[in-house]
Amino acid sequence: MFTRIFLTGLLLAVVAPLASAQGKAKKPNVIVVITDDQGHGDLGFHGNPVIKTPNLDKFARQSVRMKNFYVSPVCAPTRASLMTGRYNYRTGVVDTFVGRAMMHPDETTIAEILRALGYRTGIFGKWHLGDCYPLRAMDQGFEESLVLKGGGIGQPSDPPGGESYFNPILQHNGKAVKKDGYVTDILTDAAMDFIGKNKDSPFFCYIAFNCPHGPLEVPKKPYEMYKDKIKLGDFPKFGFPIEGKVNLDETAKIYGMISNIDANLGRLFDRLEKLGIADDTIVIFLTDNGPQQPRYNSGMRGRKASVFEGGTRVPFFVRWPATMRGDQDESRIAAHIDIAPTLVEACGGAMPKDRKIDGKSLLPLWDVRVSFWPDRPLFFQWHRGDVPEMYRAFAVRTQNWRLVQPVGVAEGSNFDKNKLMLFSMTNDPYETKDVGADHPDVVADLKKQYEAWFKDVESTRKFAPPRIVVGSEKENPSVLTRQDWRSKDGGWTPKSIGHWELHVERAGVFEITATLPTPASKDAVLHLKIGAKEYAKKLDAKDKSVIIRGVDLPTGPLRLEAWIAEGASVRGMRFVEVRRE
Repeated sequence: MFTRIFLTGLLLAVVAPLASAQGKAKKPNVIVVITDDQGHGDLGFHGNPVIKTPNLDKFARQSVRMKNFYVSPVCAPTRASLMTGRYNYRTGVVDTFVGRAMMHPDETTIAEILRALGYRTGIFGKWHLGDCYPLRAMDQGFEESLVLKGGGIGQPSDPPGGESYFNPILQHNGKAVKKDGYVTDILTDAAMDFIGKNKDSPFFCYIAFNCPHGPLEVPKKPYEMYKDKIKLGDFPKFGFPIEGKVNLDETAKIYGMISNIDANLGRLFDRLEKLGIADDTIVIFLTDNGPQQPRYNSGMRGRKASVFEGGTRVPFFVRWPATMRGDQDESRIAAHIDIAPTLVEACGGAMPKDRKIDGKSLLPLWDVRVSFWPDRPLFFQWHRGDVPEMYRAFAVRTQNWRLVQPVGVAEGSNFDKNKLMLFSMTNDPYETKDVGADHPDVVADLKKQYEAWFKDVESTRKFAPPRIVVGSEKENPSVLTRQDWRSKDGGWTPKSIGHWELHVERAGVFEITATLPTPASKDAVLHLKIGAKEYAKKLDAKDKSVIIRGVDLPTGPLRLEAWIAEGASVRGMRFVEVRRE
């Protein structure tokens, strides 16, 4: 007991001066930059001899570098944890599409907390936690919102004509706007404009680039930096060298997209200096998961969608010149769940007391003077399906150990929950040798901790899906897309069929407009089922959409289904618009 009290007192003694200084000083500005599908090895600073990232390399040298920082294997779960300080399974977000990437609106985000502290809040880029009210970024604390829909441009949630990274259609504070230029340049311009307008008051700026996620569309100049100039022999070979069949032209496009990001971050860093606010601004850079395509990944095992290190360990650099000493490495493990508690404390606030916060403030580690930091397990799991299953594709990471069960990502696939792999991260950071047989006690202990964690996060909501609210003054009409539908076949194929879980805010008369993915054929019939009501309407050949008016809906929850029958064939809609008349 004495030891625990002494160590706790030591920790408080180290942190107290930092916290006291923050209380007297001006509240820091906060910028969080997250890129999409950029791996740990996609940086010159991390030993990639080919890619050119001079601005990020310089930023890394100025920063505290979290060398063992972890996220989820895929993007929406990472973003839910980043926003809330909670494991994504508590929030409703279990996957990336078909209704599984919507966050419950009663979750409290960093933006909501900082806004209540007097911060101006803005998001620029990928939200990926729900496209309709009350799930949008603008409903979750962001005053200024310029975002793309769904999980990225080129997906079923795109407005017609907005499917390209060039001249995209984005959502500005809930309204579709056509923008000229390349998406990363557009988002950076908007973020810098927001920062310039709010330089005299504290601000929180969340820049969530959708690059280098596919489709791999890149401006000509950065692409030509790498086109036909990359050879597999250029990359170091240690741990797990590049896994899988490599398309070097794809790599050239991805590296071009990342170099474009780097150039834009150079512009952003210059703007902070010219505005005189760089010292008082916390800037964080990280990525949302490992790389999607086979390419250099710092010798780690696995990539995006894997619970091995290569899918979950990412770059994390933080710079705060007024308070922190830069050019420091920190090797203790940390994760996405820690970002919200850390930033909220740094800005003088507190996390909600009415729910479990899984993360912890990293300020003592960023202060680089603390010598005591208790070990803790970090948990990662991801697989397809509406409801998570215990033991399917999971990992537990402590400072010295990693327990992995990597199988079962595909929905309904078979896996053996007892085939666990244990790695000594101190002796084998690349996960090359399973030492579980030599340490059965460690395997049993970590498995037990994982089981307790899964039961805990499951108990939060039992994985109940969020609902889209229709008929609200906050959004009318609501445009429902395949991104947010629940689909039995789990897909976006031309013949996929899905349904939407809705909540009618106020009883009334509604108009339903269904847009087909392709024009109707002869004798096609549209079927609409909404709550207890069913409608059928014969379509004319080549019809692209159909309107059903005078639909009386009661207040409360209901399910909406819409599909087209063409003989024995059926298929779902591209969009369904629900408008309260």
